[in-house]
Amino acid sequence: MYRLSKLRFGFPIGLFLMLFLDGSISQVFSTHLFRTSATMVSHLVVLWLVCAVLFEDRFDIPVARWAAVAGAVFDLYYTGIFGIEIFIFPLVVYLTRVLVNYISPNFLSGLLIYFIDITLVEALSYLASRMVHLTSMAGSAFLVTTLGPTLALNLALFVVLYFPIRGVYNWLK
Repeated sequence: MYRLSKLRFGFPIGLFLMLFLDGSISQVFSTHLFRTSATMVSHLVVLWLVCAVLFEDRFDIPVARWAAVAGAVFDLYYTGIFGIEIFIFPLVVYLTRVLVNYISPNFLSGLLIYFIDITLVEALSYLASRMVHLTSMAGSAFLVTTLGPTLALNLALFVVLYFPIRGVYNWLK
């Protein structure tokens, strides 16, 4: 069914559009998003991947493969080296699929799943940065200055973009 739908081309195009929108939002709003008191990181790629799993229905989209490709492009484009995102994005897809088996997908459960996924992405990125000595930030400082504001931004983006993304997925089906 996936081969016959517009999702075959629409999903990767939307994924890479979200990938570049992440960078554009960070560039345009950098004075507001990246302050010493609070750092907010947009994760529109994760939003697109989570929505793909939530809206998948009977279409078997190869979301995990596209997540790995998006992670590789994300790492190479934003950092110049293969990093942790190549592993985190497929892990997010796996975790979301597991959670969807226990929770029926709707707006509120999607918000909860997205909350868990963003927490996982940020925590694993922080731990990896700590392990290779890219950051010396204490865990409590990370929770207050990065994780909290990032969750606030991304949950607001989820609330604003959930229904338009659902409309795009319904149109692509």
